[in-house]
Amino acid sequence: MRTLPMLAAAIVLALSASPALAKKQLVIVVKGLDNPFFEAINQGCQKWNKENPDSEYECFYTGPASTSDEAGEAQIVQDMLGKPDTAAIAISPSNAKLIAQAIRNANPTVPVMTLDADLAAEDSALRMTYLGTDNYLMGYRIGEYIKEKKPNGGKVCTIQGNPGADNILRRAQGTRDALSGQKGLAELKGEGGWTEVAGCPVFTNDDGARGVQAMTDILAANPDLDAFAIEGGWPLFGAPQPYRDLFRPMADRIASGDFVISAADTIGEEVAIAREGLVTALVGQRPFEMGYKAPSVMLDLIAGKKVDDPVFTGLDECTKDTVETCIQK
Repeated sequence: MRTLPMLAAAIVLALSASPALAKKQLVIVVKGLDNPFFEAINQGCQKWNKENPDSEYECFYTGPASTSDEAGEAQIVQDMLGKPDTAAIAISPSNAKLIAQAIRNANPTVPVMTLDADLAAEDSALRMTYLGTDNYLMGYRIGEYIKEKKPNGGKVCTIQGNPGADNILRRAQGTRDALSGQKGLAELKGEGGWTEVAGCPVFTNDDGARGVQAMTDILAANPDLDAFAIEGGWPLFGAPQPYRDLFRPMADRIASGDFVISAADTIGEEVAIAREGLVTALVGQRPFEMGYKAPSVMLDLIAGKKVDDPVFTGLDECTKDTVETCIQK
């Protein structure tokens, strides 16, 4: 027979394990856990948790181990949407079409939003808002930095990530529009003086080493290349030393504007590389802010409050001359 103290202890244990006391999850699903950009989103998510310890909700960060695992991300989205403690979800789609189908399959009853990367325009009704970078503007600014140094045009290669990632495709379109002075071109064939060389765009699947190797190959095949537009910072933050080894011999050309490298992001070693003069300009995002804001946006959606669509988080632009002050604090 149990004594009263034993019964009391058992009741406390049962209550502490009760699902009713578990916090509801504000889920963030990213493209991959192997990318420092997404770790910055996680840090923002965890800051929100620390600042809201008494909330009935908590920010829960997850994703596949690798950014190359598109199917893994889609499965995680479906799994999270099937869990009873998921109160809302924010998704950074690696493959926009695949994630759209995963959302349809799950037929969610909780708010869905996108973060960092959006769904394709025709699938936008599947989510309630997008929080993150204005990716078209980001790509446009990448192009403008190139055009500023090479106003008469030249030969260019864009380095992209996943061919199904809507955010990268929007950036690439922005870059082409800035260089050509036209809207919506799928390839540059002399418009605005700019031509994309054979073998470009290069799709790296967000792999930094692959990006550096691709740039090495493109330079070897095109010694008259004038510029790289790097639509995600993977070669710089994912393989910083190989990147330095490739471009250090070209430092004088980069400094003079004879060769231009305009790249996305301001994370990891990227700002140090800018300080060393091995990239012309960085156009950075604010991933920490995305992760920190996402839980609050999800709570507004849960409460039925009006939320803007999209919600943009701004850009940070860095050159060698501005690296000490270019990051938004």
